Amino acid sequence: MANQKIIIIGPAFPYRGGIANFNNALAKTYYKRGDDVIVISFSLQYPSFLFPGTTQYEKGNPPEGLKIKRLINSINPFNWIRVAKKINKENPDLVIIRYWLPFMAPCLGTIANLLNKKIKILAITDNIIPHEKRIGDYFLTKYFIRSCDAFLTLSSSVLDELNKFTKSSFKKFIPHPIYDIFGRSINKEKALISLGLNPKDKHLLFFGFVRKYKGLDLLLNAMADDRILSMGIKLIIAGEFYDDEIDYTNLIKKLGIEKNIILRSDFIPADKVKNYFCAADMITQTYRTATQSGVTQIAYSFERPMLVTNVGGLAEIVPHNKVGYVTSKKPKDIADAIVEFYKNNKEKIFALNTKKEKKRFSWDSFLIGIDKLIASVDK
Repeated sequence: MANQKIIIIGPAFPYRGGIANFNNALAKTYYKRGDDVIVISFSLQYPSFLFPGTTQYEKGNPPEGLKIKRLINSINPFNWIRVAKKINKENPDLVIIRYWLPFMAPCLGTIANLLNKKIKILAITDNIIPHEKRIGDYFLTKYFIRSCDAFLTLSSSVLDELNKFTKSSFKKFIPHPIYDIFGRSINKEKALISLGLNPKDKHLLFFGFVRKYKGLDLLLNAMADDRILSMGIKLIIAGEFYDDEIDYTNLIKKLGIEKNIILRSDFIPADKVKNYFCAADMITQTYRTATQSGVTQIAYSFERPMLVTNVGGLAEIVPHNKVGYVTSKKPKDIADAIVEFYKNNKEKIFALNTKKEKKRFSWDSFLIGIDKLIASVDK
């Protein structure tokens, strides 16, 4: 269903992070298909009290061929009215709104409510109930959901949550597609040398923003297992801390695992992502809570084995003992999986299986799924 006019509302370049990367990739896929696509992003996304990182922006050049307009001020209601008027003038066939945080509900819901009634509105809902809950989340999310015609979730667990908010039949789950924006795989030895690491060592990777719900502390406790220490396994922590970094460095010292931890606590730019994934034997996601994770799809892109905890939608994306492990959140169970991985030399077979498994996560299939869902909406 090419030759449509599509508007995507949500963060995009120069904003950084998984949602911005997703929107860039989604817009690029529409553009390649021959659609006229515009991404309407934020002039102000978060006030400073909601953003614990050092900066919301990444460096570099914008994605080639994409029209990205930074128009939305998330805390200015007059701005929302102006943005809706501009979208109505564009007269799109479809507006896709990314929803991930109840804080955004007044802004995004109001813009959606002010659009011409003939415009179809699809919400891609990363979360319905956020990982870090606040008072009023339910009512804010309810307000946003009422403004949309159809819904797409990236995990079945989010679809289950969505069913509690709407009885609409226009909703479906399509898995998160694989990122292809971080370049091609490189040789592991070359990747390790580029990071200043010893190619003879064993390396696990914990990647991305560090927040409490991502369970880095669970993984650190697993790393203190005597069996792991005796095998000389090292953990690369690559990503900016959104929690207090000192809490984690104190835990590392308390556990006595300083020699086994490689800490790279800056934001990892897009052109360096492949170095970290290609350097790792296995990618670890020991989350306390989750819906889905872009880290999983980056791991698939580079055909890396994975270890995930059995929360949210992670287990449905990572078949146990095929492309990696699904464990409980207990550090002992996490440690057991790591030991089994190395003891039985599972890297090669898991990597081969990721190459086969990732074929079901294409962007073209994702767009076909959207087309079918939107075609069923009668306006």
